[in-house]
Formats: sequence, C-alpha cells, structure tokens
Amino acid sequence: MATPKILAIGNAAQDVFLKSDEFDPHSEGRHMFTHLPLGLKMDVEDVTFSTGGNATNVAVTFARQGLHSSYMWALGHDPASDSILKALDAEGVDTSDVIQDERYQAAYSVILIATNGERTIMNHRGHSVGKDGKGLNFDAIADADWVYPTSLADPTLSLLRHIVDFAEKHDTKVMLNPAGLELAVPDKLKALLESVDVLICNKEEMQTIVSGETCEELALHALNYVPVAIVSDGPNGVVATDGKTVVRAGMYEDVPVLDRTGAGDAFASGFLSQWAQGKSLRESIIFASANSTSVVAQIGAKSGILHKGTRLHEMPIHERALNPSRV
Repeated sequence: MATPKILAIGNAAQDVFLKSDEFDPHSEGRHMFTHLPLGLKMDVEDVTFSTGGNATNVAVTFARQGLHSSYMWALGHDPASDSILKALDAEGVDTSDVIQDERYQAAYSVILIATNGERTIMNHRGHSVGKDGKGLNFDAIADADWVYPTSLADPTLSLLRHIVDFAEKHDTKVMLNPAGLELAVPDKLKALLESVDVLICNKEEMQTIVSGETCEELALHALNYVPVAIVSDGPNGVVATDGKTVVRAGMYEDVPVLDRTGAGDAFASGFLSQWAQGKSLRESIIFASANSTSVVAQIGAKSGILHKGTRLHEMPIHERALNPSRV
C-alpha cells in the first residue's frame, strides 16, 4: 500500500500557555471558574510557547506517523505565522500550499491552565481567507488521499461545502470533526455529510446532529449519514462503528492531566493516521486513545503527539459484530 497523503486545511495559531497555582478552579452549579481579580498582579510559574490550531495539530500527527502530511491555509508575515511555518517545516509537514501575504495574520491564543488541567483560552482568530477560500490551491485536494478540514472560521459553511464537494469529485476521502460554527447550523452540516467518510464528535456534539441517549445509539444513527462514526465521552470512553462492527473503548491510561489542549485533535488524527493505512477499527481506536492520552500529559497540543514505532499497551476495549438490522 502506498503511503497515504493527507491534507489538513484550516486556521493556525501561536499559543502561549500560562500555568499558575493561582488558577485554582472553583465550581458554582454546573460551571467552573477561576478568579482573576482586576488590578492585581498574579504570579505565573510556567510560560510555554507553542503552535496550535486544529489543522496544524492533526498535520503533525500524520507526519510523525510517517505519512505524507501537508497543510494548506493563508498566513501572514507576522511573527506568529513565521513560527507556525517553521514548526511545521521542522516536523516534515509539506507547507508548499500555504499562502503568505501581508493581508493575512495567524491566530493568537493565551491559554490559562488551571491546576486540574482544564483551561481557559483567550483567542484572537487572526485574519485569513474568506468563505470562498479565494487564493487557496484546491487542486491540492485532488492530489491527496484524505482531506481534513477544520477551523475554517466560516459560519456559513460555504468553504467547507466547497472543500467536501471538490474532494468527492476527485475521489478524495474526508474526515470531519465539526466545531461550534458547524454545529450551530446542524441542517447545513447534515446536508454535506453525505460527502464525508469519517465523522467524529463528542457525545453532546453528536446529539445536535442525530438523536440518541448513549454513545452507541448516536454512533449507529450517524451511520445514516456517514460510513464511519465515532462518538467520544471524555473519561467514559468512546464508541466507533464502520457499519460492520462496533468498538467500545475505555481510557487508554489514567495519567495526570497537565493540559487538555489538543486532546481531541490528537484522538481524531490518531485514528485517521491508522485508518488511512488500512488498519482495523479496533487498532485505529487504540492508537487514537494512546495519542490523546500522551498529549494531555504534556503542555501544548503537539509535544505529546506520538512518533511512528511507539510501543502501545493493552487497554479496555470491546468489539462485536454489528447486526445489520440495527443500522
């Protein structure tokens, strides 16, 4: 089997992580918060500079797994854009389809990490292409085996629609992990899912697309739209199905959580990095879980991403054949 080519498309960011014992979470009902008193200087124990953005995070997973990983978007000549490109080049991600122009600017995020590993993100989205994606080289989609669009910053879904339609026309497969903007317009989202090959959401997100109370119900109902559906539920694990089998997995490993930033990207890209190579649903979920677990044990979205050849251990996982009548 030839080495898969995977193209990630979407916004990129410079991330600055601030960690302090002062960021102690408190709960009030269903909400958690940290006090940041106005006019008071607070000590910060650690400052970590990293690059982020969903698309660059997943691109690094693909590269570290030895796949042909490429990234496409429009960035500027600002320090954040330069840092992002330098980091991707160092990882072996092909950035030849990135546009650099003075009109554009990378996103910038300041991330406050609470003592329990949760975080508050202050995000400047930067300035990039519009909903028509003008200037992007869409022919790069035709050259890829898979495309992973994410963080397109387009509430109309016009750019996402164009990407998945172009991919379908050129027999390029699509993996989608929709975020807030896409989920805010579920009817538009569902209308383009027929062009998506793998859909991954957490439980609450999937409930905006299909009905169901359990992760398995949601995953099975999602098969009405896509060939492969994955539903995660945090520490309660994940359910995945390809219409033939159902895989239910628990936590890969119970590790101290330093930072949850990038955990979802690591899981989704970890899955695709194996699935695109012809690995089984079970094998792909195991690696996805391991990749996500490794990421949350370190600061930043990329530091913990696993490299090719990492030895994995067993984890709580169950697979059963799917009764066709249940699909």
